[in-house]
Amino acid sequence: MAVGPWQILIIVVLALLLFGGGGKISSLMGDFAKGIKAFRKGLQDDDKALEDRADKAEDVTPKAKDGAH
Repeated sequence: MAVGPWQILIIVVLALLLFGGGGKISSLMGDFAKGIKAFRKGLQDDDKALEDRADKAEDVTPKAKDGAH
């Protein structure tokens, strides 16, 4: 099956709608990408915070003394 001029035209029009210059859809897609990046950064920050808390908890845990009660 060969790709005809109508199929190429439809693909070009769809690409312009999604990624084209200054349209609402292109700005929406850009905002969507920014949201995904912010979400991933938030997940990484949460992981770092949990690791920091775990490290601090290990530092303040009392050590067992030699000899038993």
